[in-house]
Amino acid sequence: MTHACIAGTGSYLPEKILTNADLERMVQTSDQWIQERTGIRGRHIAGDNETTSDMAVIAARSAMQAAKVGSNDIDLVVLATTTPDKIFPSTACLVQARLDIHGCAAFDIQAACSGFIYALGTANNFIRSGAAQCALVIGAEVMSRIIDWTDRGTCILFGDGAGAVVLKASDKPGIYSTHMHADGAYEELLHVSPSIARHSEALGRDPFIKMQGSEVFKMAVQTLGRIVDETLEHSNRAKSDIDWLVPHQANTRIISATAKKLEISMDNVVLTVGEHGNTSAASIPLAFDVAVRDGRIKEGQIVLMEAFGGGFTWGSALLKM
Repeated sequence: MTHACIAGTGSYLPEKILTNADLERMVQTSDQWIQERTGIRGRHIAGDNETTSDMAVIAARSAMQAAKVGSNDIDLVVLATTTPDKIFPSTACLVQARLDIHGCAAFDIQAACSGFIYALGTANNFIRSGAAQCALVIGAEVMSRIIDWTDRGTCILFGDGAGAVVLKASDKPGIYSTHMHADGAYEELLHVSPSIARHSEALGRDPFIKMQGSEVFKMAVQTLGRIVDETLEHSNRAKSDIDWLVPHQANTRIISATAKKLEISMDNVVLTVGEHGNTSAASIPLAFDVAVRDGRIKEGQIVLMEAFGGGFTWGSALLKM
């Protein structure tokens, strides 16, 4: 049987850091209030001319270098983003061209904060079916471009960045399973309104994230609890088998609730939300790369990734390093 294994990881964060102290001068909030409710201390913000594809290319090159693969080896590019450079071509196509990759399939996936899980699951199925041998999977966002910086309920949460992994076909176990779900009935709880498909003149009026925070929090905690059970049951594994939890970096309280459900110590949870904020589709590969490169996540260990995002979408991936 063919498996998809992670061969390399990479990430990128913009140079500019926006601290909670900076936000205190912008909106009515405080460092203490933000940290108590989210765990966030700072977030990286893209430069004025920095795009999603710019960040994705840097993260991708880092992952390719770690995997020891070149442009000619990549036969699939899947990029998760909610903030593409253009309506079309896809940001995946733009990244593909800049990496000098030609001819293979390249496409975007939009599943908000669950985007990387969706992209990983898609690439995994390509490799398992034999349709690809070496896939580049990226999550990249410039969330700062869709933030209302006068709305203290959302501007404190989000940041920019990119993360990437290279998947290779292998006869050894790698990704055990991926699980993806969605329910569009909850659209209004977390969304960005304007749409070119409705009226072009509506674009630019109020193109910002709207979120009913307490409702989203409740749904996230409940839903992530269920996806943990589903993932373990599908793979016939116990909670004690999990070495590391790499969650979507949205809020430390949500992450703590998931860790409690898993009966896993926070020492075995990769937590980067304090430094990065919520980078949406980029958050899991960013956190994953940090923990791989600093040596916490080691070969042979079992990792659970999980995410919840606008849609609502949610998903998980269970893998062996």
